Amino acid sequence: MATETSANGVIKIGANAVAEVTGYSINYSADTVEDTVIGDTARTYKATLKSYTASIDAMYDQTDTNGQLALDVGTEISFTIYPSGETSGDRTYSGSGIITGRTISGSTGEMISATFEIQGNGDLTEATVA
Repeated sequence: MATETSANGVIKIGANAVAEVTGYSINYSADTVEDTVIGDTARTYKATLKSYTASIDAMYDQTDTNGQLALDVGTEISFTIYPSGETSGDRTYSGSGIITGRTISGSTGEMISATFEIQGNGDLTEATVA
């Protein structure tokens, strides 16, 4: 089994890479509905609608006009996350979503950080770099 680091990861908003990314997460899930009937001995379910959220963590960069500054709350974006980089065969996750949160924080003697929250709009696409 192969393991990987995220050292070569890239996150793009449209065609533009987001600067100073330190981390990310994707939460992809499906709702379920119960379809248990009389006579069943255990509850049973069917999958229904899928949804996802994502977040991007970065060192704040106020000069990243096409990356971080494009992640304004309420804005709909298209994005692609390349966890291992952009080499042929690497896995990608892409979709569109609405920026639902942006947190910028810092304290004395520390780097300023930023976190961007995305609510997926439609399905998340899993593919590989050609």
